[in-house]
Amino acid sequence: MLDLRAEIEALEPELTAAIGAVLRSGRFILGPEVESFEREVARYLGVAHAIALNSGTDALTIALRALGVGPGDEVVTTSFSFFASAEAIGQVGAVPVFVDIEPRSFNLDPDSVAAHLSPRTRAILPVHLFGHPADMRALRSLAEEHGLPLLEDAAQAFGAEYDGEKVGTFGDAAAFSFYPSKNLGAYGDGGLLVTSREDVAKTARILRNHGASGRYEHDRLGYNSRLDEIQAAILRLKLPHLDEWNAARRHIAEEYRELLATLDLFTPDELAPARHVYHQFTLRIGGGRRDAVREKLSAEGIASVVYYPVPLHRMPLYRGLDLALPEAERASREVLSLPIWPTLDSPRIQRVASTLRAALG
Repeated sequence: MLDLRAEIEALEPELTAAIGAVLRSGRFILGPEVESFEREVARYLGVAHAIALNSGTDALTIALRALGVGPGDEVVTTSFSFFASAEAIGQVGAVPVFVDIEPRSFNLDPDSVAAHLSPRTRAILPVHLFGHPADMRALRSLAEEHGLPLLEDAAQAFGAEYDGEKVGTFGDAAAFSFYPSKNLGAYGDGGLLVTSREDVAKTARILRNHGASGRYEHDRLGYNSRLDEIQAAILRLKLPHLDEWNAARRHIAEEYRELLATLDLFTPDELAPARHVYHQFTLRIGGGRRDAVREKLSAEGIASVVYYPVPLHRMPLYRGLDLALPEAERASREVLSLPIWPTLDSPRIQRVASTLRAALG
């Protein structure tokens, strides 16, 4: 599904030098590399504050707390996402209210959000799934109308845009992940919280460092959630390449679409004014054929992954929920993601496409 060797080989001299410089500095936690990366990534995204953290999950959790979400509150979010989107809500004692998705983008359906707002709702949490931005125009309008914070889960969408603006800039805060497979990935875990709200940024910086507002001054319970200097140095090197890598992903997606155009399946596209960065290239294969097709691909040495086979409202943790979310449930039965990374070449793309064609009969 992903091969990082070409990326690492191309950057290896710079990576070796940057990591060596950190080792020689003796600074490994919340040092100059983290500070520089926070400034550079805030400038790239167009936000006032960037707070580097240990993971995208921590970014969601800390953002929720910084936005004042707590026990008993409700947060409206999608049921079709990785578990961390809901997990963070539970970690602050709040309750996820799962709603349905828009079937073409796989993202939160604004009409479904509107139907599930209640007096207990304290935030709306859309996910920019697979690299396609959610409908931020409609979701921000809803949030403003009801006086609710908007928290973007942008873990899969670094560099994606909506209406010409980077995702992560539309809400009160946003969370990014630097898991190695992401469009901007570290070589270990890492995450980022961004915001243009001074109060959110101040609280997030306190929470990431054991709730300390000063040395041995702990105002609240916090977390040990700090991006280390080596990962920050790696991300600083990779950030200037991100737009080029995202453009390559878009080119690969277009090549896939052209090769698969005549097949009986749904290929991902982008809904205006979104600009997709294709963290995943996710098909929909209907008619109960998805799993058989995946087995045939595997037999020919072609990787594929189902993101996600179980919608969140059907997870064991939420077994007591009596929900019918037909689009999320249908997506979980149909989706299949194909290999994609910036240096994936045409011969391999063509092999994937031809194998898929044969698998579909």
